[in-house]
Amino acid sequence: MKRLLLFIIGVTLLLSCSYDETVDTNMLTVELKFPTSSNEAEAMGGIRIELKSISNNAIFVDSTDTQGKAHFEVTPGVYEASTSVTRQHGNSLLVLNGTSGQIVIDKTKQNTVFIDLMASRISQVVIKELYNGGVMKDDGKLFMYDKCFILYNNSNTTASLENLCVGIASPYNSQANNNWYGADGKLIYESDGYTPATDGIWYFQETLHIAPYSQIVVNVHGAINNVQTYPQSVNYANADYYCMYDPEHGYTNTNYYPTPSEVIPTSHYLKAIKIGTSNAWALSTSSPALYIFQTHDALPRDFATNVGNTGYTPGASQTDAFKVVKVPTEWITDGLEVFSATSTGNKKRLTSMVDAGYVNLTNQHGHSLYRNVDKKATESLPENKGKLVYGYVSDPSGIDAEASIRNGAHIVYQDTNNSSNDFHERLSCSLKD
Repeated sequence: MKRLLLFIIGVTLLLSCSYDETVDTNMLTVELKFPTSSNEAEAMGGIRIELKSISNNAIFVDSTDTQGKAHFEVTPGVYEASTSVTRQHGNSLLVLNGTSGQIVIDKTKQNTVFIDLMASRISQVVIKELYNGGVMKDDGKLFMYDKCFILYNNSNTTASLENLCVGIASPYNSQANNNWYGADGKLIYESDGYTPATDGIWYFQETLHIAPYSQIVVNVHGAINNVQTYPQSVNYANADYYCMYDPEHGYTNTNYYPTPSEVIPTSHYLKAIKIGTSNAWALSTSSPALYIFQTHDALPRDFATNVGNTGYTPGASQTDAFKVVKVPTEWITDGLEVFSATSTGNKKRLTSMVDAGYVNLTNQHGHSLYRNVDKKATESLPENKGKLVYGYVSDPSGIDAEASIRNGAHIVYQDTNNSSNDFHERLSCSLKD
């Protein structure tokens, strides 16, 4: 028996050593390139770099050395690196974001990739929340016709947004085959300065005014009281809400667009410019890339119907089914990149100027994606003394934003143009609180 036990131990050790020897890894160096105007050469160390495996969603983290370099030892595969840096710049904050595009690592060479950091604009109006994943009905099937997003004025002055539009980037789902990547592993439209809007865009009929620290709700699908039929859903029968509803211009699917609640004014209906072939604007239930923008020097319809502003998905037939609107990236006010938490192969569609990161969504359970609270900025507002509610574990700040708002507090939300830092998955849409 003793000899048998020693034999088993020996074989086990041999197999373990053999297994360890067969694991191939290689070194990857990620080096940051700062804009010449940012005066950041003296502060390149200690910056967090996140490296994500495309194949299995594994995440590796390292910090840069004093030369702006981070080092990873990883197995061969396809990866994506990203970072976000916030620095004081005079009397304001400068946000520098960067993503690498697709990095292919093999065992035959040393790998170095450069990330060009880009200065991002901090928006007065931000996407506060996105609810798009639907809920399960009593029969175990998905109810998905109740989507919305919430815009928030993240400042102490009134916001006025003229020609405000809404778009979704191509492809609809983050895990879908993405032909927008070039041979260098980067999104081809990043260097061209535009972001594709697929299927069509929506726009507000009038200049949108949002009071300080206030929000507006935009229903995407199902602008009715859905709770009457599906108790876990959302009630949109509210005169203050806005909704996407424009059957006149081609979005006629009544499952997505029942006649809105009569309490919603027709002036609150967003209008559509449809360029695709679908009868409903397909905001993904698993992983959309949503953004808002303002057209400059042109009305939204004139801009989107100008053939000079349209294009097609690379490698696809040049038909309406694959047509996109080329939205100048500098026009984008805010964006939110969503990855499917239950899928692998997620790829970014929004560039680092819009959103340098992503947030995961577990759909079909009524969850939403909610912006984190800027703890320092919120606590520093003198009017919030005694009004902030704590103990909310999903937000790194610990502040329960919705409970605090009901208590009379003003919330300042975090905005680094990096959803990995700025958002968390909420168990239910805040409209149900």
